[in-house]
Formats: sequence, C-alpha cells, structure tokens
Amino acid sequence: MSRSFLFVPADSARKMAKALDAGADALILDLEDSVSAEAKPDARVLAAEWLVGKMDVWVRINPIDTDDAEADLEAVMPAAPAGIMLPKPRSAADVKQLAARLDRLEAQHGIASGSTRIVALCTERPEALFTLHGYIGATPRLAGLSWGAEDLSAAVGARANRDTAGNWLPQFELARSLCLFAAAAAGVAAIDTVFTNFRDQAGLARYAANARRDGFSGMLAIHPAQVETINAAFTPGPDEILQARRIVAAFENAPGAGTIGLDGRMIDRPHLLQAQRLLEQAKSLKG
Repeated sequence: MSRSFLFVPADSARKMAKALDAGADALILDLEDSVSAEAKPDARVLAAEWLVGKMDVWVRINPIDTDDAEADLEAVMPAAPAGIMLPKPRSAADVKQLAARLDRLEAQHGIASGSTRIVALCTERPEALFTLHGYIGATPRLAGLSWGAEDLSAAVGARANRDTAGNWLPQFELARSLCLFAAAAAGVAAIDTVFTNFRDQAGLARYAANARRDGFSGMLAIHPAQVETINAAFTPGPDEILQARRIVAAFENAPGAGTIGLDGRMIDRPHLLQAQRLLEQAKSLKG
C-alpha cells in the first residue's frame, strides 16, 4: 500500500498535471468535496480523459447513497482507475454495494475482475463508528481504511476538532484509533487523514512520524508540498532495517523459540512479526 495519497481536484487540468511531478505514491482525483455541484459533470469528463494510461491513480467519488456516485462511476470506470475512494460510508454495507457496482462495470468495460480496489473513509458519519467491525471480510477489493475529522466535526456540531496545541480532541482521536483498529482487524492498510496546514512542514513531519509510530502505513495529502515529508516519514530507515534483519535472523537461528535475548532485552513473536512487516515494506519500496 502507498505511503502518500495526494488529493487533486478533478476539475483542474493544471493541478492534475502539476500533481504528476509531486512524487506521491498515488493520486486521488477528487470528484467530491473539492468540486462544486455545478462543476461535477465537466469534472467527470476531464477525470475520465486524464485517467487513460496512468498508473496508481484513484478517484474519490461522491457518497454511494447519492445520484452523483453512479454518474461518477459510469464516467471514470471505462478508463480503469487503480481504485475508488468511498467517502461517508454509513457502514461496510456501502462498500459491499460499491463492490457490486464495480463487478458490473469491470465486466462491461473488459477490465480484469476484482482489479479495482477500494479505500473507505470510514468515520465521516457518526453512525459509522458503531459498525466498523463490518469491514472484516467485507470484500476482497478493500485495500485500506482512512478517516476524516472535518465531516465528522460538522455532523456532531463541534466548533473545533483540535486543541490549541494542534492535537486532536478526544472524540476525534477516538475516531482515528477506531479506524486504525478496524483496518488491522480487516487486514488492510490504515491510512491517516490529512494535515490541513500545508505550510507547516515541521508540524506535518511530527504528525506523520507519529502516525507511523502508531501503526498507520500511509497518509493522505492535500498539497504537493506535503508529499516529500510524508514519504520520508513512512520510509524505514537503514538502522530500522538492520535491526529488523537482526531480529529475523535471531529467530531463524533458534527454531521453535518463543523468546530470545537480543542486545540485553527480551524479544518475542510480536517483535518478529513487526520486523518481518518492516522488511516487506522496505522491499516493496525498493521495487
């Protein structure tokens, strides 16, 4: 799964062209919040034309319970996007509904069955927080879960979602944590939400480092200037890779051991699992 997902308004050919040079692992052409209702028809045409022949480009459609969602899918699926980002799902049932529509559209347009992946923004509606277990086994298309604080803030009537130090208020930190746990339970990537102050590179670096520390595998971006910082935060460093290799080697040299001493501390199977995951991630980035 990608480290950085860069949102690009689908109604701006200039911004889409600029985004290609940003270095993001994946782009998300946005047909939802960044495009006005009046501009959506033209944005669909532009997105469909721009998608042709490009790799690692996703589309954020409108919520599945709107007429716009069907129009979005009908417009962009002939160009075979890498995946669809689903905003504001009420539960995993909305993801299953999207998967069924993708089944039909892939068959209709000669696209490999099941190749269009899905990332769901799983906490943007309050009711969704109580159904996150439903993503476990929901569809093989599900590649990741992310979350958003702005729509959730509006839904509950909050006047702010961060404190004066820039930290998430408890109710929004809860939503973030639930997204992380739901992704782990479903066996998919956990993708942290956007850092909205794109001029604050130091704050972004701290936030992205904490996101990786907490277990997220990547992050959403709203500006090209954020991509390099996010990629750096989610890239394992040489010291991390070396230590992971040592942990793996220690267990290989002691078959059947549940606990091993290394550098004066005890490590066990969870440490081995973390080391193996880190090495897999590093290998995928090299590839």
